[in-house]
Amino acid sequence: MDCYNRATIAREESNVSEAEVLAANASFYEAFNQKDMPGMEAVWAESVPVTCIHPGWMALSGREPVLESWRAILTNPNQPRIMSGRSTVTYQGEIAIVLCRELVAGTPLEVTNVFIEEDGRWRMIHHHSSPASFQPGSS
Repeated sequence: MDCYNRATIAREESNVSEAEVLAANASFYEAFNQKDMPGMEAVWAESVPVTCIHPGWMALSGREPVLESWRAILTNPNQPRIMSGRSTVTYQGEIAIVLCRELVAGTPLEVTNVFIEEDGRWRMIHHHSSPASFQPGSS
């Protein structure tokens, strides 16, 4: 049995709901679109290191640098709203990985959002968003 299957079985045995992970992911996008800094802070984990890679930015490591980046983004009056979709969840050990697509001002981005359970809820430990090319016929 490979590592992925063991992680999947462990997740199924613990009755973790995919809906809870997707709700945490949706909370991230809601905080973004509402320019809600307290909401954004609530999305990110506090007990473990966090990382973030915004499109065109250097990698950020640590809760304070990550949250400061979001503060700058959310207070930018020209920041467009973001749409997300095509979310899928996979599990690797104790983490949940959400792959999804963002659309920001007409630009498609591919995204990886990684979550852990912290204090009984799923909280983000990594966000990576990067430009994606549109390929006709791709789903």
